[in-house]
Amino acid sequence: MSILAPGLPRTSDRRPLSWLFVLNAALLTCYAGFMVIFIPDQVQQLDPVNKVGNLALVMTAASIGAIIIHPLIGAFSDRTRSRFGRRAPWMVISAATAALFMVMLSGATELWTLGLYWVTVMLALNAVATAQAAVVPDRIEKDRYGAASGVLAMGTFLGMGLGVAGAGIFVNSIGLGYAVFGAIILVATLLFTIFNRDFSSRDRVTAPFTWKGLAASFWVSPKRYPDFWWAFAGRFLLILAYQSVQSYLLYILRDYVGLSDSDSTALSTPLTAIMLVGALATAFITGKLSDRMGKRKVFVIVASLIMGVSFIIPFVAPTVVGMFAFAVIFGLGYGIYLSVDAALMTEVLPAAESAGKDLGILNIATTLPQALTPVIVWAFIALTGSYTTIFAAGIVFAVAGALSVLPIRSVR
Repeated sequence: MSILAPGLPRTSDRRPLSWLFVLNAALLTCYAGFMVIFIPDQVQQLDPVNKVGNLALVMTAASIGAIIIHPLIGAFSDRTRSRFGRRAPWMVISAATAALFMVMLSGATELWTLGLYWVTVMLALNAVATAQAAVVPDRIEKDRYGAASGVLAMGTFLGMGLGVAGAGIFVNSIGLGYAVFGAIILVATLLFTIFNRDFSSRDRVTAPFTWKGLAASFWVSPKRYPDFWWAFAGRFLLILAYQSVQSYLLYILRDYVGLSDSDSTALSTPLTAIMLVGALATAFITGKLSDRMGKRKVFVIVASLIMGVSFIIPFVAPTVVGMFAFAVIFGLGYGIYLSVDAALMTEVLPAAESAGKDLGILNIATTLPQALTPVIVWAFIALTGSYTTIFAAGIVFAVAGALSVLPIRSVR
């Protein structure tokens, strides 16, 4: 099923893909740097004794906000009529908002102010991400969805590496770090909208707006569109597996592996870099290969099983070597998964005119695990006193993610 938006020119050149790579790398630089280093470190400085519970509170609040913003921005951008197009205005405004509140984060001296500013940053970053995701069905030919997915995956892993490395450099100069990261997302977004200009949407016809109609549009019938929800479930479970370790990586290194604060911060960068290398080794190649084969599901299944195997290593070997082995194998699997994830999601969308909104709903499968993971991890640690159960849960989540894509019929 093709969901290419009617009335918009498609492109087969490389420019949109190149700028999608740049913008996605900038987004993930901010996500990774903040979620792995900046926010956990700042939370620990405010209250070392209650750091796990406080981090769960802050991260969950931000993720709940992201869950709400994804479909809203998607729906509003679908309906936006301007000479700058449907997506660009939301991207620029949101990037500017994110940059402003990143700078304000450096001055947070209490948990509630840190939480408020972080929630606002996450709302704005996810608004940029939602508008960016809609560019693929808006502008890219269907037979290049796999290549687009691979490009996004490569940007994701490059951003993860740069984010953790950059945050590690600025961890002792956090004010400057927040300003640099704010400049990165703002400049990348502006460059994207300038050099990859959206098409005017002023003449596009749309139904009259009503809040009731907007609310009703968020319901995607599982009976009519079961593939949409199976894809949602698969992404939800695999991101849950990823977040269960990534969100608490700093604390895992400190409290599970037994490293000092300085050593754990320093080790976060090479661990992420190793994962990045593994992911880049598979991401773009498998994205293009899936286009050539016309298949997506088999790549998701293989990726899920590889990720599941990776969790076994730190489960039985809570050492630095074990964490590096985990990073290598997990990176290979996660690279394969992300190389086809965007393509799979785009191909199960119900309709072209609501692509932004529907992708926003599917993006909840990314942000909902971010909301649930801190609570789940905190509960595991509180009940067992150990991080071991996190890795056991990761195995279960990854295997369940593989099983979830099997019933999808509209995508091979």
